[in-house]
Amino acid sequence: MTIIEEIKALGHQNIIGTHKTTFEITKEKNLTKRGNCIIGILANKGIVDLSQRFKDIAKTDIKIKCVLIVKDIKEEILGYGHRSLTFSHPTDIVIRKSNYKCSRTLMIGANKSASDLDRNFIKLLKNPETQLKIKFIINS
Repeated sequence: MTIIEEIKALGHQNIIGTHKTTFEITKEKNLTKRGNCIIGILANKGIVDLSQRFKDIAKTDIKIKCVLIVKDIKEEILGYGHRSLTFSHPTDIVIRKSNYKCSRTLMIGANKSASDLDRNFIKLLKNPETQLKIKFIINS
């Protein structure tokens, strides 16, 4: 069985995508350059909004694939769920290379962070009108 969560977000002129261990999507509308892990704002879902079915399965050590799409550029990130994840943050979704877990964490042990993403991908996201499509995919 495949479970897919789809999210849409927008770019912002302050997106720089230089964080070495994480990337984040947020429902927030403002972004400063200090938020160097944020790659999308005004998302239509935060982590709390994901389906209960998805969250239940992601609370295991299952592999999760994240697909990010901007225009004709696609990035694929692999990581893992964990039994300690709470999925309770109202606005943010964070993907981490590390094993750190908090209310915003969706994936740990990811193979990419913001700084690993294609620089043309990040450049496109500097335009506030650019749409970012995000898919989280679990094959259980």
